[in-house]
Amino acid sequence: MNAAAASADVRQHILDVAHPLLLSKGFTAVGLAEILAAAKVPKGSFYHYFGSKEAFGEAVLEGYFSEYLARTDALLSTPGPAAQRLQAYFHDWLDSQTGDQAQSRCLVVKLGAEVCDLSENMRVALARGTRGIIARLAACIEAGKKDGSLAAAPADAQATAAALYQNWLGASLLAKITRDRSPLDTALVGTRQLLGLTLYT
Repeated sequence: MNAAAASADVRQHILDVAHPLLLSKGFTAVGLAEILAAAKVPKGSFYHYFGSKEAFGEAVLEGYFSEYLARTDALLSTPGPAAQRLQAYFHDWLDSQTGDQAQSRCLVVKLGAEVCDLSENMRVALARGTRGIIARLAACIEAGKKDGSLAAAPADAQATAAALYQNWLGASLLAKITRDRSPLDTALVGTRQLLGLTLYT
């Protein structure tokens, strides 16, 4: 392994180790010493790769969205009608917020309100990532209008996608607050109604 590859591996290792800590405790509550101890790297290594905790947080978010958008692309590009692909996406969302790991695997839910007031760069990373999600949902809605599976959906696919994303984000936050999946079940019903779907199981 060359030096560049080894360096990238160490950087990614720090990000991978820190991810569950941030999901559990948030950005402010996780100190640099905890990250270093979990990753088993010296302080100098951290600053070599990130420069500051803010830069580290931005990198965490960029990595999160890179993986999330890749998963979204996979879900929304499977064969079949667009309505079926959207169904798979939102069921995947529901599954990711419930069950044994219901603490939430969504960094937008966990860090959104916290870091937007702390770091402009992190806020921009969140805004860019969420725009990417909404754009993909909008494209799938447009595809559904063309294939007839979402013929009853509102005309403005971008606005519909934004409304759906906002609804699910809010439902995820409420599910976290209440420790109850019912807000997500309500979001699923609302999604069916907004898209004009008669079957959404």
